[in-house]
Amino acid sequence: MSLASLRNPAVLHDGVLRFPELVGAYWSQAELSANALILLNLVGALLLGLMVGYERSYHGRAAGMRTYGLVCMASCALTIISGYPGYWYGGHGTAVALIDPTRVIQGVVTGVGFLGAGVITRSGFTISGLTTAASIWASSVIGIMVGVGFYMAAMGLAFFATMTMIYLNRAVSKLPSHHAVAVTLRFKVGVRPNEDQLRKAARERGYEIAAASLTIGSSAKSQVWQFVALAGAGGAPLSALATELSDIDGVDGFELSHARN
Repeated sequence: MSLASLRNPAVLHDGVLRFPELVGAYWSQAELSANALILLNLVGALLLGLMVGYERSYHGRAAGMRTYGLVCMASCALTIISGYPGYWYGGHGTAVALIDPTRVIQGVVTGVGFLGAGVITRSGFTISGLTTAASIWASSVIGIMVGVGFYMAAMGLAFFATMTMIYLNRAVSKLPSHHAVAVTLRFKVGVRPNEDQLRKAARERGYEIAAASLTIGSSAKSQVWQFVALAGAGGAPLSALATELSDIDGVDGFELSHARN
């Protein structure tokens, strides 16, 4: 709280700090109206983020509905509180200090962005940690909102973020989507596989090889093919694929795993 706000007669009486009036400034009718409007914007941003994220989830991408929902909602929160400077710090932030609060916010968000990047890992076609990184970044926004006095909006953001991480994954599992499978095929020495035949065999089993995912290498004079296959409505389970691959002549070894790419 600024020194100018302490000199305000609304919170000072005969030189004594009047705590009820100070608290009431943060929960005044104007503050509550501003927080309610912010909450409505957070809900709208969450829904839009989920809509964009579902498209990614449907195509088996790593950043899905939860990641997009959290990032979109938190970005909205940062943007909208910048439009209510008159309500910052319970309406006592009109006397701006030498330090620009918006630059402080910018520094916090940038720093936490690097922190979130540290939890993202990749192993082959599988990427993990994106939702964790988004939730870390969202938690920093919650702290910023509490710091500037948007308590109700901060509680709403915390609730939405928590519910998104706890329950949204269950809802996503009930929606139609394309499950991604990471496939590594090691062929015997002298075998020269054909890409068109491979794609045809995948379609016959209810899979479609993702565009630009095929990687061809060599090991001990034998070819190694790696790609991501997207399962359709009638996609065979991994156990059935493993049984079929074991019986194919020319395949020396293989690896199958669920992937988020």
